[in-house]
Amino acid sequence: MSLVNLPGLKDLIDHISRERNLPRLAVQASLREALLKGYERYRRSQRMDRFHFDETYFDNFEVDLDTDQEGFRILSTKIIVEEVANSDHQISLQEVQEVATEASLGDSVVLDVTPEQREFGRMAAMQTKQVLSQKLRDQQRQMVQEEFQDLEGTVLSAKVLRFERQSVIMALSSGFGRPEVEAELPKREQLPNDNYRINITFKVYLKKVREGPHRGPQLIVSRASAGLVVYLFANEVPEIEDEVVRIVAVAREANPPSRHVGPRTKIAVDTLERDVDPVGACIGARGSRIQVVVNELRGEKIDVIRWSPDPATYIANALSPARVEEVRLINPEGRQAHVLVGDDQLSLAIGKEGQNVRLAARLTGWKIDIKDVAKYDYAAESAKMEAQLEAVRAQEELDEDEYEYEDEDELDSSVSPDEEDI
Repeated sequence: MSLVNLPGLKDLIDHISRERNLPRLAVQASLREALLKGYERYRRSQRMDRFHFDETYFDNFEVDLDTDQEGFRILSTKIIVEEVANSDHQISLQEVQEVATEASLGDSVVLDVTPEQREFGRMAAMQTKQVLSQKLRDQQRQMVQEEFQDLEGTVLSAKVLRFERQSVIMALSSGFGRPEVEAELPKREQLPNDNYRINITFKVYLKKVREGPHRGPQLIVSRASAGLVVYLFANEVPEIEDEVVRIVAVAREANPPSRHVGPRTKIAVDTLERDVDPVGACIGARGSRIQVVVNELRGEKIDVIRWSPDPATYIANALSPARVEEVRLINPEGRQAHVLVGDDQLSLAIGKEGQNVRLAARLTGWKIDIKDVAKYDYAAESAKMEAQLEAVRAQEELDEDEYEYEDEDELDSSVSPDEEDI
């Protein structure tokens, strides 16, 4: 059998395997595909008469990679026929029987069709190099997807490598001893108080593993996700890890709309144990536990509040640190509430540029209107509430009447043509 020599083939495979963090078998598979594409390029260059090679034309060809002799062969599987119409896919019975008398029509044989080394050509070699580079990238993407798919939604450590436009490119590892891969921390996922410098390590939330032939890192990480806050508290508070205290909801504004307002998070916690204070457990003695979380988030303000099944109590707690006088659920179905506070608590309840009430609304899922209790007109607001309830009842009755009318129409339309004639 003829052989196209590839000096240093074994060392090349080992080098690529180490450099790309790929198994040797994966590198060999990529190299076979690349060499086959190079052979296709060689064959196409031999047929300048506009012969049509369709997409499946070379499906019966394969590359035999010989790492011991450091070279490769091209093999073709051909069908034995009486008369040959295409010599790339067929071979005559008479020709085969000259070396194998037991051959018969319809059998297949594998033949060495390796071209001479000098014939393989510079263009075919360039095609091989290009395809090999692409195949290796595809192999790396596939390995990253398989390795990190199950880690999506978890927190990992990442080291700053470089900066591209407004994104930070970080080195991420899935575990001890595993090779690092690149991850992207986009601008919108960064914290304004973070100081991103080369080789500095941060805890990041693995937000997404992108699939497909994307350029650049496939892993999208975040420092602004609420999932990072949940992880940090669970890691710092044993009661959360032991499921004695549970995190019910988190509302985070890591990148406020105004630069004059700092990042802030509200987190609602609860417990079924009577002797456990869930808020106190998260804060720790003299604030020791929450301070660790605040330090990791570079000074972000965090409000830990007690969750309650009673919406009014929950809303009042969510507006912490403001002191609430009364919560009126003016439209429970529409989840609208009026919160009454004293004049001295008004600005605190609303927060700087509305951040406090905005986060409380997101945390509770209620639309919250802050009102000055001294200026609140109970009679007028009660009348509005009653009018809204009447409107809702009227609409419900109208909907019921329309439903009954539609049912009658359906009954009328179910009369058969014969009955109509009668």
